[in-house]
Amino acid sequence: MLYVAGIDIGSTYSKAIVLDDQREVVGTAVRRTGFKLGQASEGVFDELLKACGLTREQINYVAATGYGRYTVAYRHTQVTELTAHAQAAVHLFPDTRTILDIGGQDIKAIRVDGNGRVRAFRLNDKCAAGTGAFLEKTARYLGLTTDDIGPYAMRSTKPVEVSSVCAVFAESEVINHLSNGVPAEDIMMGAMVALGGRAVQLMRRVGLEPGFMLTGGMTRNVAMVDALEKNLGAKLNVAPNGLGQLNGAYGAAFLGLRRIEKLQAEGKPVPPTAGQAGPVESVRRRWSAIPVKKPAEPCNLAADCPVVAKQITVHKLGEAVV
Repeated sequence: MLYVAGIDIGSTYSKAIVLDDQREVVGTAVRRTGFKLGQASEGVFDELLKACGLTREQINYVAATGYGRYTVAYRHTQVTELTAHAQAAVHLFPDTRTILDIGGQDIKAIRVDGNGRVRAFRLNDKCAAGTGAFLEKTARYLGLTTDDIGPYAMRSTKPVEVSSVCAVFAESEVINHLSNGVPAEDIMMGAMVALGGRAVQLMRRVGLEPGFMLTGGMTRNVAMVDALEKNLGAKLNVAPNGLGQLNGAYGAAFLGLRRIEKLQAEGKPVPPTAGQAGPVESVRRRWSAIPVKKPAEPCNLAADCPVVAKQITVHKLGEAVV
């Protein structure tokens, strides 16, 4: 029996999952990431092993993804968030073509093909008003917990408009609505409608190809799902049993399982973990595929220099320029 773990170290939550060689879920774990990513990766792995009833030695392969994937010392490989989400989405729902992932610090819109390959993506990580953190802040103003947000907002009868595209101004709107006696549930639903509208705009930039799927922690929020479906005018694929929040980790484990099966078929050994291979790297930028500029090549004296500098004549002060 093979056991492969997928570890998704996100900026807000760390998620982990174990799949067996039948692609069945053995166990899962979710915890707050905090600011020490290395400790978060160790903590979520320990919780995962307890949930599965397994030891570290029984885990044959570990694939890491997410913002802090490079800090996972026990990983055998790492995959980008885009690839992990795309592969998991199409595996769980083969008709998926457009994915929306709402995270704590960013939103990703991804268009994929039938094989789970990424064809286009857009990322919003510049403004907090377009992320799950904005809803959490709004909930705290209203005295709600994260788990209460969805059911509470569903009680709304007349959502108010939260029109500001900046989180700071949006928070001011929320406070102003409260001071004017607007029911808290109408404010909460208004915030969700606003977030849903921004998310769908991001999806339009990659192309709204039917077969929509929602991933991330917002899959647990019934009001958010409802707001998005009304905006899209279509149903969303949402993984059952809380797997929507674990979609990135699921995709990492799924890819890791395919990798180790290939190694076994070719008679090759499992590579060492990152910690065994050398010092573990610190966290990198979220998108590791950022092109690196090559150093400029020196000019060949026998040929023209590729860069031509325009000559500038310096004149003395008061000298006429012709």
